[in-house]
Amino acid sequence: MEKLKTYSFEEAYQDTLKYFGGDELAARVWVNKYAMKDSFGNIFEKSPADMHWRIANEIARIENKYKNPLKAQEIFDLLDHFRYIVPAGSPMTGIGNDHQVASLSNCFVIGLDGNADSYGAIMKIDEEQVQLMKRRGGVGHDLSHIRPAGSPVNNSALTSTGLVPFMERYSNSTREVAQDGRRGALMLSVSIKHPDSEAFIDAKMTEGKVTGANVSVKIDDEFMQAAVDDKPYVQQFPITGNKPFVKKEISARKLWEKIVHNAWKSAEPGVLFWDTIIRESIPDCYAELGFRTVSTNPCGEIPLCPYDSCRLLSINLYSYVVNPFTKDAYFDFDKFRKHVQLAQRIMDDIVDLEMEKIDLIMEKIGTDPQNEEVKTTERHLWEKIKRKSGMGRRTGVGITAEGDMIAAMGLRYGTEEATDFAVSVHKALALNAYRSSVTMAKERGAFEIYDAKREEKNPFVNRLKEADPELYADMAKYGRRNIACLTIAPTGTTSLMTQTTSGIEPVFMPVYKRRRKVNPNDTDVHVDFVDEVGDSFEEYIVYHSKFLEWMKINGIDTTKKYTQEEIDALVARSPYYKATANDVDWLMKVKMQGAIQKWVDHSISVTVNLPNNVDEALVNKLYVEAWRSGCKGCTIYRDGSRSGVMISVSKEDKKKAEHKEAPEPLTTPTPEHLHAEVTEVRPKELECDVVRFQNNKEKWVAFVGLLDNYPYEIFTGLQDDDEGIMIPKSVTKGKIIKQTCDDGSHRYDFQFVNKRGYKTTVEGLSEKFNPEYWNYAKLISGVLRYRMPIDHVIKLVSSLQLKDESINTWKNGVERALKKYIVDGTTAKGQKCPVCGHETLVYQEGCLICTNCGASRCG
Repeated sequence: MEKLKTYSFEEAYQDTLKYFGGDELAARVWVNKYAMKDSFGNIFEKSPADMHWRIANEIARIENKYKNPLKAQEIFDLLDHFRYIVPAGSPMTGIGNDHQVASLSNCFVIGLDGNADSYGAIMKIDEEQVQLMKRRGGVGHDLSHIRPAGSPVNNSALTSTGLVPFMERYSNSTREVAQDGRRGALMLSVSIKHPDSEAFIDAKMTEGKVTGANVSVKIDDEFMQAAVDDKPYVQQFPITGNKPFVKKEISARKLWEKIVHNAWKSAEPGVLFWDTIIRESIPDCYAELGFRTVSTNPCGEIPLCPYDSCRLLSINLYSYVVNPFTKDAYFDFDKFRKHVQLAQRIMDDIVDLEMEKIDLIMEKIGTDPQNEEVKTTERHLWEKIKRKSGMGRRTGVGITAEGDMIAAMGLRYGTEEATDFAVSVHKALALNAYRSSVTMAKERGAFEIYDAKREEKNPFVNRLKEADPELYADMAKYGRRNIACLTIAPTGTTSLMTQTTSGIEPVFMPVYKRRRKVNPNDTDVHVDFVDEVGDSFEEYIVYHSKFLEWMKINGIDTTKKYTQEEIDALVARSPYYKATANDVDWLMKVKMQGAIQKWVDHSISVTVNLPNNVDEALVNKLYVEAWRSGCKGCTIYRDGSRSGVMISVSKEDKKKAEHKEAPEPLTTPTPEHLHAEVTEVRPKELECDVVRFQNNKEKWVAFVGLLDNYPYEIFTGLQDDDEGIMIPKSVTKGKIIKQTCDDGSHRYDFQFVNKRGYKTTVEGLSEKFNPEYWNYAKLISGVLRYRMPIDHVIKLVSSLQLKDESINTWKNGVERALKKYIVDGTTAKGQKCPVCGHETLVYQEGCLICTNCGASRCG
């Protein structure tokens, strides 16, 4: 491999900061998530321009295999500054990156043919799920094939446990693999017809259960109509066929009310309108050829058949508004149509690049040291994925910045006028993506099993036919390159870098406060939503880039610091007024989603965000309207339904919160309650966890002394120091023993039991590390001993101003070692999600998870 130039984090950060025009948050996100790195943390790109050239050159290489190839410069011009075309995270990090063996696909669905109701089948799916997640893929699978609780089984258990224990199994596997920066996102679904669907719906209502998965229930039209009409509904197992061995009649209305109540209370389960999905699905025209849709990816925007996958790309709609925020604003449909056709072409090239990546993955499996018996499942998994992906060449062209586009056009999100305009844009998107796919079929060949006869009754295809008869005639003649083309996915951190709002979501409040730099050398600037005035460390400035553009166009000073009242007055004058999540007409938003859905062949990932005070009747009304409007799915978040899901920023809400009644006493005390009592005299022996981690090329180790399973002290440093702490890798626990020496001084020894059962003692643990580490560790151990909550300890460690780079590495290691002791679900107070900007971060297995948009950050 050619030796590439490397850059320090600071070099890359400064160049990227210039690229983003001084936007610190966007710069940090890009360097941390998307700059090409190796497994040792070496950075090989200094700004997004390098990344875009990497991607452009690779796509141009694929283009040269076909007629009329695009040049690298043309592709780069579409990508540069995230202005027009924005590949999703997996393609952005993986294309042209030889330093990792990972898939370019964002989404996978898995599932076995035939009878999959056995422990062997259940465990095989578990392994396949983990194998995909370790390659950076989000996974979905359906549980409708598992027999309901109480059913007879031919093993020692005699009866089945039902769905819920297996939900926990798959959830725990996700949590296990999604550590140290690896991605793990899971969707579990089940048919409403399954007799255990009620238990499935209730599973996440128990705190701490099934925390590693999103759950959605697949609802058919018959059930929805029975729920609306208050009529009975028959559940059965198996869920299809005329000879079920379990059958029961239920009240559809009562089960529907439970779904609505749980969604109102906890934001889950999501609802998938399954008959609409199957009816509209073009791939399901080829169901008996292996393309029968069974579940969706974790965000719900890609319904997939088993072992198919999808790569994603977004088109930045804001960039097609000419003269934005003025009376002369218009949408450049000519440029948009041209770019959509190019985007579809680029997506098809990325399918070829994915085929190459899968070959590399299988090559890697072939050279792994494990025996063939161990490697068989993983190899066969990727063989199935390659076959299915190559057969259908499925793509996911979508959009971002719809909210900003609407505002820039002078329209108000949620109005009929705005919805009509948005539908016209999505119609143009669909027609031109399919036009491009037909053109590629003529030049490159159609997807392997294309058959116009199979598709002639598909509603989506018939909409295309009605809107553009010439397109349909060409499609029937030449075929189509891709089995399906379109989706609307949550664009996450890419929206941050395009400095736009995400997907078709309404715009969130575009006015932020920025914490002033206390230390001139401190580049860590914390960005938060506006909520109050008066803190001497805070100044109020406008941060949302499109809002800034509106201010400049209207001659408003963008450098001035504003009071809250002045900001409120500015927002009230802007196109973003009444366009925040809590302002929009929710019913109109659902109707807008349904109207747009008619021009999206896959699905739309979108949530309806509601204030805390709405009742269950409104949730019910929105779900029913979503079904009637033709939405393929719907997820509802009510402010406070999950800790930190939607944080209101108004003073009025803040005052209400201050006068809330005291919460009920906890029935099960949390560790913070259990360990509120301070134990000043250290016991002679403490149980200990050994936590190993790697920072850059250095191997580190931490010994965390525990009192009643709660951190009491910490020792940490380089594992490969001169004197070394040579302990077997299998050792993860032991004891720290305080010894008194003859001269009255103290030392700390680490004792563990080896595999043969013999005790081994490493003496002078405190002397094994750099003395400066030890001094800082004593400080941290002191606050642990006095029971400062772990998340506060981590915040304290993070705030330490340390000049020496090795000490900063030590600091990062301490944070990492302690994060595992934070109780799952603990809110990261004062921290905002870098993706969606909400104060909705909670700790889960030591990682920060955003309960609003699903973004995660580990390590």
